[in-house]
Formats: sequence, structure tokens, C-alpha cells
Amino acid sequence: MADEQKPEGSAAPPPAGGEAALPAAKPAAPPAPAAKPAAPKPAAAAHAAPPKPPAVMVTTPWESDITQLLKERFGEDIKEFSTYLGQNFLVAKPDAVIPILETLKLELDFDYLVDVTAVDYPKRADRFDVVYILYSFARNERMRVKTMIPDGYSPATAVTVHLTANWLEREVFDMFGIQFAGHPDMRRILLPEEWQGYPLRKEYGILQQDDAWVRENMGIESGQ
Repeated sequence: MADEQKPEGSAAPPPAGGEAALPAAKPAAPPAPAAKPAAPKPAAAAHAAPPKPPAVMVTTPWESDITQLLKERFGEDIKEFSTYLGQNFLVAKPDAVIPILETLKLELDFDYLVDVTAVDYPKRADRFDVVYILYSFARNERMRVKTMIPDGYSPATAVTVHLTANWLEREVFDMFGIQFAGHPDMRRILLPEEWQGYPLRKEYGILQQDDAWVRENMGIESGQ
């Protein structure tokens, strides 16, 4: 008899011997890499490192025809002639500043008052440095005149020598609260006249402001 056709999809006959074929074994998976030990956390410092002391201002003596004339004219009213990083300056008693500025302008060609500023040293008896920055076009030279004053002292205005001192001294008043005696218009120039406090004094915080003025004039609780 002819072989009967096997139905489609029927299983293949087992091989000789009567045992079913076993499936091929899968290759073993590689071993998982060992976990790295956690890095040890740095031990917290027992105490915070103290702040570094401020850098020392190393100056050298300044000698020139300028210092020679000023020494002869003002003597002990000028405490120091020095140079720091190529910048010449003198330190004078407060009452001598205006005569020195006048001499520098009329006799030594320092006819441009570039700026007037101040520095606050709250722990010092003479709390503020007042600094006048001068330039001579004829000499192409710059110099500074410094003086030290206590809080509440009013140095004489330099408007009588340099008209530009008008606005410059107003800015020093606005930021530091230093009033200049004889100034023709001693009022704030950057902040509103009613503003409380002087932003460049050391006790005035970097985010501090006059909250009462902000509320009253801007209608908000804070400008921050």
C-alpha cells in the first residue's frame, strides 16, 4: 500500500532508538562583575580653616621734584610720600589737603581731579581714608592725595580748587555719610534724599536696603 500522506504540522518521527532528541544546551552566562567598594567619605574637618590675613601693602619711598617742593612747602603736614605698584601717593593731615591740592594744580600742573572716594576702616580711630585722585595732562602723570578722618569729621570741600569736586563729594556723602564743610549742595546724588543708611560703610549689608522707603515709594514689601 502506498504511504499515507502525513497530516500537515505533525511531529517528525523520533530517531532510531526510540529516544526524543534533546534541545541544544544554552551557553552559560558570564559571571556578573564584582561590585566596586564604595569610596570612603572624607572625614569632616573638626574646625573650619581660619580666614587668611589680608595682604600687606608693601610700599617704597617716592622721591621726585613734586615731593621735594611739597616737603619744603608743607613740612610735617605731609606724613608720607610712597609708591605702591607704580602708583604715587602722599598722606596728609586733613587741614592741609586743600592747600596741597591748590599747590599741585597751580604750580605742578595737576589740573584734573579724576575722582574723590573713601575707604571705611570701622575698627580704626580715624575711621575713613578720603582719597583724591589727580592727573596732570602736561606731565602725563597720575597721583593720589590721602587723608584719614574720624567718623563725624567734615573735611573742607575741594570745590574751591576743582569744580568737579561738587558731584564727586556728593557721591562720597551718599555712600559713606562724610559731609564736606563749605560744599554748596551737600545732598545725595545716587540714592533718594530720604534714604536711610550709607551703602559703602562696612556695617551696611550687601543685600540691605531701606525697606520703609521701598514700601512707601514702590508699593512692594522688598526690592530683593
